[in-house]
Amino acid sequence: MLIVLTGIDGSGKSTAAQALVSAIRADGGTATLLNNHAGRRSMSVLGTRLGIRLPPRVADALETTFRVWNVLVNHLRANRADGLVVMDRHLYCQLALRATKGLPRGRLLPWLLGALPAPDAVVHLDVDPAVAHRRISARGTDAEALEDLIAFARAYRELPEYGSFEKVDASISSPELARRLAEVVRGLGRPLWRDATRPPRSGRRL
Repeated sequence: MLIVLTGIDGSGKSTAAQALVSAIRADGGTATLLNNHAGRRSMSVLGTRLGIRLPPRVADALETTFRVWNVLVNHLRANRADGLVVMDRHLYCQLALRATKGLPRGRLLPWLLGALPAPDAVVHLDVDPAVAHRRISARGTDAEALEDLIAFARAYRELPEYGSFEKVDASISSPELARRLAEVVRGLGRPLWRDATRPPRSGRRL
């Protein structure tokens, strides 16, 4: 089973993905976490230190290269994995970033989305950009302008694929968010244990 998490910076994707995988494993299930980062945060931090801001097309070219490579490699890993595979980010994220920068979708990313195995669910972590901005400021590892987060959130909503996403309120606490993600997984009705006849240790089904 493959689940993809999307959402703007500060929506809690990485934290939620790790919490979901940990919960599945703690309950006796098999789960793998794969990250489809584009190096955007690292480039942003480095650019700030050096006082350099890359042109949008140059930044997108670098991000897309890293993102596509990670997505392709991780789909190969997912194909060999048992149980649940959670992907933190995907090509949808790069398409939304392009829209935020006023860049066209292009042909490669939409083509890859059609060629790669479709996820069992794409879960979008929906959060108010102001809340996301406060979270980013609090962690202090990078910086995002509130207006950029607002544009990012709007770009996600305008994706043609957005209507098929499962939307989950990400303004709640991390434990509650992990519980709601587990409900999405449970609703798909697929076994998460290597031996599908073996129940989880706690006797509960996720």
